Amino acid sequence: MKKTLQLQPCAVVVGVGAENGVGGALCKKFAQEGLPVYGVGRNAAKMNVLSRRFVAQGMDYQSLVADITNPESVAELFEQIRNAGRIPEVVVFNASEKNMPVPLKDVTADVAENMWRVCCQGGFIVAQQAVAAMLPRKQGSLIFTGATSSLRGRPQFAAFAAAKAGLRSFAQSFAREYGPKGIHVAHVVLDGVVDGDRASSAVGGIGKAYLMSKGTHGTLLPAAVADIYWQLHQQHPSTWTQELDLRPFKEKF
Repeated sequence: MKKTLQLQPCAVVVGVGAENGVGGALCKKFAQEGLPVYGVGRNAAKMNVLSRRFVAQGMDYQSLVADITNPESVAELFEQIRNAGRIPEVVVFNASEKNMPVPLKDVTADVAENMWRVCCQGGFIVAQQAVAAMLPRKQGSLIFTGATSSLRGRPQFAAFAAAKAGLRSFAQSFAREYGPKGIHVAHVVLDGVVDGDRASSAVGGIGKAYLMSKGTHGTLLPAAVADIYWQLHQQHPSTWTQELDLRPFKEKF
């Protein structure tokens, strides 16, 4: 009799840039909780550096490179994971384009389209593959990272807001379709500035001064965000959260 391949549960974090960021913090948290982790990014050089750092810290971690706007590339990504004897137990879509303010009249069609492809279509493509991997076991968590712009379009953030709002709609649709089939789909609105390398290095270092101006606990700490994502993954099916908003206690809303 042919033996059935026993796949080991793992975590997949799509959208990992610097170690000090939400993506990096998620990788650390999932590894700390005992899951093998795959971090996915688009820059091979950066991902290799991150992989060396995480492995040196004792994490069961591997970096993978993929173009999340390309269905074939994402399919190959999940096939790589399966061929390694792993099955996604939790998948986080954390990918995004930089959302610097730009007057609407200066936003080109190409820029708007690329924002949509990365922030919205990429989430749809990743979610399709994640759900397909989880359905046979009728369990798993699929978490999308949203932003303030997921809920409202602000001046000079039109392209980003449209893309993030679309991602939120995808998350709701996936939740309604696959929640009854055992897959927990959640959307997390990060309403505030993340205290990570991306914000710190913005505008030639001005970002660092801006983070300092927010004061103690005035920004979203990546490790604290990661703790919440893990809590979402651990929720009992009788009390699943579909959408959650996180913001520093000083942030206006």
